[in-house]
Amino acid sequence: MSGVDEQLDAIASRLEQIVVDLDELAFDRLREAVADGAAERPRGDKELARARRAAEKAAHVLRQLADG
Repeated sequence: MSGVDEQLDAIASRLEQIVVDLDELAFDRLREAVADGAAERPRGDKELARARRAAEKAAHVLRQLADG
């Protein structure tokens, strides 16, 4: 694996950790909303899910480039 491939792999790993962090944040927000008796999704929940998917896609693309 070349130096560039290693860098791509490292960035992909960081993005994968961001995906995990966003998942945890989304679940925490959902738990809080349920505990507060909310009947609807927390404000910003859709955007948070969209950010999570974007990070997941970016990590996947970088892994493909690194494995190239």
